[in-house]
Amino acid sequence: MTARRGRRLRQVFSSGYLVYLYLPIVILPIFSFNDSFYISFPLQAFTTRWYEELASDPSIIAALASSLQIAAATALISTFFGVLTARALTRYRLRYQKSMLAAIMLPIVIPELILGVSLLVALNQVGLGLGKWAVVAGHTLICFPFAVAILLSRFEGFDLALEEASLDLGESPWQTFWRVVFPLALPGIVASVLLTFTISFDEFLIAFFLSASEPTLPVYLWGQLRFPKKLPSALALGSLIIVASFIVVTIAELMRRRRTGWGTK
Repeated sequence: MTARRGRRLRQVFSSGYLVYLYLPIVILPIFSFNDSFYISFPLQAFTTRWYEELASDPSIIAALASSLQIAAATALISTFFGVLTARALTRYRLRYQKSMLAAIMLPIVIPELILGVSLLVALNQVGLGLGKWAVVAGHTLICFPFAVAILLSRFEGFDLALEEASLDLGESPWQTFWRVVFPLALPGIVASVLLTFTISFDEFLIAFFLSASEPTLPVYLWGQLRFPKKLPSALALGSLIIVASFIVVTIAELMRRRRTGWGTK
């Protein structure tokens, strides 16, 4: 009886938590189809015109293009250095390895507000200015630890005997990496690219401080919330972002869990 009661309590708690977590996300798409400028029940009528207006708004298209460019650059840079770092941490016994890993993961626990202000002050002091490249640098700082965490889990399960066999057969270290190590690590690399892309695309605070006159999509949406007539289009765009982010994160997680690389098939 006690075990059954405990199981029911866990189910109630889990269900309540999921409702609390996802109910606001579900409400957002519902109001994006409401034929009204105001968020209120009951809904006025069903419409898709807010989605149609997105394609004809050049400012939204420019903000979307800016976010895609920044996210793509951030994902590639973070994953590239993540591969090198994870490879070094798992292949060699480095001095102060735990301290190095703790330092790499530090940006995850530092508030993004502090990081954004610090980067803003630092860039202004050295006279480098702001813009897309500054946002890429800031996003790389927070995405790099995630890339390392994903790739560490992939490289830690790597069988060193395969690499040694390749070297014994006459392959160079570079050829061994591309023909043996890289194909086996490819699912983790793809997962890292997708996850860091999503993190960069959705990030707001650092982009708010560093984007200057080229706002990213989250920064643009925040600015539009001050105008009631712009709110429905913002809700529609937010709904599309939620769906896209869910798909990308799901693919990234599936790739991370893969046990064998594409190159071994």
